[in-house]
Amino acid sequence: MTTAVLTAGADRPATRLATRLAFLVAGFGLACWAPLVPFAKQRLGVGDGVLGALLLCLGIGSVVAMLWAGWFSARHGSRPVVIAGGLGVALLLPLLALADAPLTLGLALMVFGAALGSLDVAMNVHALAVERGAGRPLMSGFHALFSVGGLLGAAAMAALLSAGWSPLAGTLLGSALMLATMGLVAPRLLRTTPAAEAPVLAWPRGPVLLLALLAGVCFLVEGAVLDWSALLLTEGGLLAAAQGGLGFMVFSVAMTAGRFGGDALCARLGDRVVLTVGGLLAVGGFVLVLLAGSAGLAMAGFFCIGLGASNLVPVLFRRAGAQTVMAPGLAIAAISTTGYAGVLLGPAAIGFVSHLVGLPIAFALLAALLALLPLLAHRVVARPA
Repeated sequence: MTTAVLTAGADRPATRLATRLAFLVAGFGLACWAPLVPFAKQRLGVGDGVLGALLLCLGIGSVVAMLWAGWFSARHGSRPVVIAGGLGVALLLPLLALADAPLTLGLALMVFGAALGSLDVAMNVHALAVERGAGRPLMSGFHALFSVGGLLGAAAMAALLSAGWSPLAGTLLGSALMLATMGLVAPRLLRTTPAAEAPVLAWPRGPVLLLALLAGVCFLVEGAVLDWSALLLTEGGLLAAAQGGLGFMVFSVAMTAGRFGGDALCARLGDRVVLTVGGLLAVGGFVLVLLAGSAGLAMAGFFCIGLGASNLVPVLFRRAGAQTVMAPGLAIAAISTTGYAGVLLGPAAIGFVSHLVGLPIAFALLAALLALLPLLAHRVVARPA
């Protein structure tokens, strides 16, 4: 059922470093694209409707590739997928700045998304093997590097573009940095032996289905805060339009900080307590945001949401490695795919609900969904990791 891992080097500092750098590359590559979106819209001369369809291509490529990456990682090991995905992200990034027609950009985004999706699944499978070899929680720290990569990628690309660099020049520099990083990653990754024959496509079942659904909720919350928090703050009269992004910034900083301390918390308190307390803290953050009468209280609420939610997904991925119903690679693929579905469909669903009953009620429903994490923590941690 599982991939047999050659764990002789699983607990080496070099292996842990390679895993962290793989997460860094994934976050960096994805974040480099975000500042390029306005330039792509201007270059192609398209409206919001066409742009939305183009952005969906990235998600479609990611989801399709995740299913393949889960099977390949379960059958042959995660190392070749991490390498191929990381190199693909680095090499394909400049194409996003070169595409001069909607069809060309759509295809480029789909392939770029496929590289990101493959890397996402494989690096988590690899992280599980490294964590198991180390015999202690490491997953939160790995995910913290993804968050750091996202902050660095978005900040660096925005700074370069603001300084007058062209999108192509900025992406070429980003590509060079990622290629150099992957040069450090590749020789330090774990080598694994082939597993028994694994199905090409396996639907989540048993505990994996529960993990996938809860992961979808977590990613839905993150996507909603990204896309709708500014509108919630500005329409509520708490911040001016130019400051609307502060809520997501505070959320992101809190999530990154929480993940750096998450492994120590999981080792000391256990996954069940982290899921319960983290979920309750995040729900409390939503309540604080919705009841806030000042910008300061709202920022405190977003900080609580980010801090509380910071270690929920890493714990869910670790539990995917503990279950025995499915191979870890297939379980990780199921959780990642559901998570991406939450990111892709969630903001649109929030918009629909907001249109019917208002944005505050939509955010209250998010809090209710997030409450499933502490309520079901005992089910998630039914077996020791």
